[in-house]
Amino acid sequence: MEKNRKLMTAKKLVYVPILLMIGLSGCGENDNSPRALNPEVDTCAVCHMSIVDEEYAAQTVFANGDYEVFDDLGCMVQYAVQQQTANVGANYVKDAETDEWLDANNATYVYHPDFWTPMSYGVLAFTTSQQAEAYIESKGKGTIMKQEDLQQHKWGVHTDE
Repeated sequence: MEKNRKLMTAKKLVYVPILLMIGLSGCGENDNSPRALNPEVDTCAVCHMSIVDEEYAAQTVFANGDYEVFDDLGCMVQYAVQQQTANVGANYVKDAETDEWLDANNATYVYHPDFWTPMSYGVLAFTTSQQAEAYIESKGKGTIMKQEDLQQHKWGVHTDE
């Protein structure tokens, strides 16, 4: 019986480090994926409006796992400029056609002052440039923009006129 007890204790000592390694393997790594929005409690970090039109939403996920949500991708850009945000893990925008989250760095944007967005910035995001071009063609107006163009864009309501 004593021999069995020692054998069981030895087996436990082998499993404990393995279980600790499995349990701790996720520690220190933050999840930079986009968070699901809750329109009942989520408000834009810039204009403090409720996120009721989720298909226009954007969000910044920080390297430490914190995040900010925005009702319009223009608010996200304004926040980045005002806050001089550092330690950003990822930025996400909603695809104008599919309502899916896109990595903001890889999206193609379309701008026109007549395009409706919650804060009237008039900038929409698309997964591909082909989708963006098709949207422009279907509307008969709009300008293609890439991520780097967003920094040079004159943000505000109808500022290109």
